[in-house]
Amino acid sequence: MRQDNVKVIIWGLGAMGRGMAEMLLEKKGIEIVGVAGRNEKLGKSMFDYLEKENPYGKDVLIGTPEEVITPGAADVVLLCTDSYTKEAFPRIVFCLEKGINVISTAEEMAYPKAQQPELAKTLDAIAREHGVSVLGTGINPGLIMDLLVVCLTGACERVDAVEAKRVNNLSPFGPVVMHEQGVGITPEEFERRTKDGSLAGHVGFAESIHMIADALGWTLSAPVQTGMTPIFSKVERKAPYATVAPGAMAGVDMRGTGEVDGRPAISMIHPQQVEPQAEGVQTGDYIHIQGVPDIHMAITPEVPGGIGTIAMCVNMIPHIINARPGLRTMLDLPVPRAMMGDVREWIEEV
Repeated sequence: MRQDNVKVIIWGLGAMGRGMAEMLLEKKGIEIVGVAGRNEKLGKSMFDYLEKENPYGKDVLIGTPEEVITPGAADVVLLCTDSYTKEAFPRIVFCLEKGINVISTAEEMAYPKAQQPELAKTLDAIAREHGVSVLGTGINPGLIMDLLVVCLTGACERVDAVEAKRVNNLSPFGPVVMHEQGVGITPEEFERRTKDGSLAGHVGFAESIHMIADALGWTLSAPVQTGMTPIFSKVERKAPYATVAPGAMAGVDMRGTGEVDGRPAISMIHPQQVEPQAEGVQTGDYIHIQGVPDIHMAITPEVPGGIGTIAMCVNMIPHIINARPGLRTMLDLPVPRAMMGDVREWIEEV
């Protein structure tokens, strides 16, 4: 077994980064050796910021990326700052060039070649050059609407079509996601942001659809089609990072389609909003596979998005450390599972 602890740096201490830090503090054989933050967080003790006891016997101060992420400073950086590959790219490169593996929460990084093939090739080349690996993952994309679909098709002789539906609560996510989803905006703002392209809605349909298609050996015959319908609230809703007035947007109903041989073969249905229970909406995850045999899966309520994303990133740490150098996806690595023992036992000796 590896003798020294697995060393982790967290870049971004928002809702997801904070959750990862709290989860890591409960694990054996792994320690946080640095936190990269900004603004008012700089110079503060991570433990004071988290309001957690210090189990390490030494403090961890929040610093700038340049101060914290230095050559060989950690085994892996958990990058919790972006949704898009283009935005995450310079930060990922910064870490890879220091010889440190990276796990990113950026949704597009779950399968970056879907929309950013050139950046994906560059990331792969840089990671290989420095002998490290990079992975994008989370609850969705990363597990529920793509990897889990692929796993279930393993029991099929033939697959004709797949549908993944996720009805979820956005409340655990931070300000970046709230802005992307348009949570709290007026109908007029929805129209304006839809027209100018500043309202993202769910990020990741293209990535999930391409991941499923590639896994099954399908070739998409047309670009991925997506659509977005606003969900306006009839009541006031309060979440940790957003308040929705009656008549304002609580979230969006997203749809995505991937065509194979000119027919819809991969369907994505994803209504997501803050506090859906305020209007009697029950959350859940559903997968329907048409083929031989047909397979139908339902998880109710949903797998919680906040906890799920935090856990996916933390639980994939040993797998990205053990991985061959380069850009990796969830299709390349062992299936995710909870780390309940000493994390050092999961690390392969070189």
